[in-house]
Amino acid sequence: MDNSTGDYSNEYSEESFWKKAKQFAIVAGKEIIEKALILYYCLIDPDTPARAKTIITGALGYFISPVDAIPDTTPIVGYSDDLGVLAIVLSLAIVAAHIKPEHKKKAQEKIKVWFG
Repeated sequence: MDNSTGDYSNEYSEESFWKKAKQFAIVAGKEIIEKALILYYCLIDPDTPARAKTIITGALGYFISPVDAIPDTTPIVGYSDDLGVLAIVLSLAIVAAHIKPEHKKKAQEKIKVWFG
């Protein structure tokens, strides 16, 4: 893990993503989890180019990592840095160009299951 340079891509694994997303869904909040899920579905899409996948992997690695700017255990603001990272990556042209309606739909379906 090379967090000294801000590279969190080594933190990412599909297993750790689902574990964190499920375990902290309510605490992290619907907005953060939905953004993470959209990025996840874009990541696993074979049509998404490698450069976009590299950026997404870094963002999801940051989300998963217990070591980040604001510890996730900090009440109220603990996930605000995660939200910022996910929102920025979603807005990057190289990533945004590859987010499909189906990625958003799958994320919303999962959100309905987890949040009702």
